[in-house]
Amino acid sequence: MKQLDLLQWPVRFDGVVSLEQTDAGVLPWRIWHEQRDLFHPDLWCRASCASGVRIAFVSDTSTVELEIEMQGDFNTGTRIDGAFDMLVDGELHQRFHYQVDPQPFRFENLPAGEHLIEIYLAQLPTTFVKRLAIDDNASAMPDKRQRRKWLAHGSSITHCGHAYGPSETWPALVARQFDLDLTNLGYGGQCHADPMVARIIRDRPADYISLCLGINIYGSLTLGPRSFREAAIGFIKTIRDGHKHTPIMLMSPIISPPRETEPSATGITLVMMRDMLRETVDVLKRHGDEHLYYIDGLSIMGEADLDLMPDGVHPNPEGYKRMAERYAAQAMPVLMGK
Repeated sequence: MKQLDLLQWPVRFDGVVSLEQTDAGVLPWRIWHEQRDLFHPDLWCRASCASGVRIAFVSDTSTVELEIEMQGDFNTGTRIDGAFDMLVDGELHQRFHYQVDPQPFRFENLPAGEHLIEIYLAQLPTTFVKRLAIDDNASAMPDKRQRRKWLAHGSSITHCGHAYGPSETWPALVARQFDLDLTNLGYGGQCHADPMVARIIRDRPADYISLCLGINIYGSLTLGPRSFREAAIGFIKTIRDGHKHTPIMLMSPIISPPRETEPSATGITLVMMRDMLRETVDVLKRHGDEHLYYIDGLSIMGEADLDLMPDGVHPNPEGYKRMAERYAAQAMPVLMGK
């Protein structure tokens, strides 16, 4: 098989902020890796995990060989074993599991002819891509699609480590439904209205932006009633410095008992957070932001959905599918002006 250069035409990494060439292989990052010391170490650890990252190219190969190395913690609750999905023309063709299947992965029996190939990298843990190869006699061309760009930011509930596979996170499912180029800035445990994250969003090209704030701020005691609304306002205003008219959807936390009404050590509850985020949108609209929208997280996953949330915080794989269905039906038409 012939090896493709991971950092040159025709191979493209989608859903990344930066790429780093290391001794272990190419490492896709969801922050600026050169500036990682400007971020909290826990955040850049999660940002080195490739949720939403795809390797894309067009080829008539019958087989693709992928060699990777994984480093870090596989678990964010239930067992995660690092799934890798190949999609052919947008449909799941084959899935491998790092801790189960032999290396390198051989995606085989691709249909004859030229097809769009996308390899979704595992959500967790950190993936170093060492080698990508196709048939000796196969051609390889770049993916020339020009799609609208969607940037989604949130916590582990956006990072989606518990999904069946990386192509079945709720943002990935929604992006494919609407033919959007997704960048997933969901960082497990690390969604704290960090100013440096707002700067990334500010500086990234985006046609649509989704934000989900609250659950990590509650769990890590990051902010309280005095500062939560003000941090959300500042976060959005920073984004607006680079996206004057880009539609932004702000979602409050999905259900998580007993955090709903039990104050954290800072004195805040999820009920209070939802009120404050709704007020954030209202006050920014009064100050001229005509492209900011609010959606209540309880409409995406509420009390009736707790059977799909075994730990009371994270949806299970079927729960993420339900999130995708509801977000697609309720949030995207507003965000996209349909």
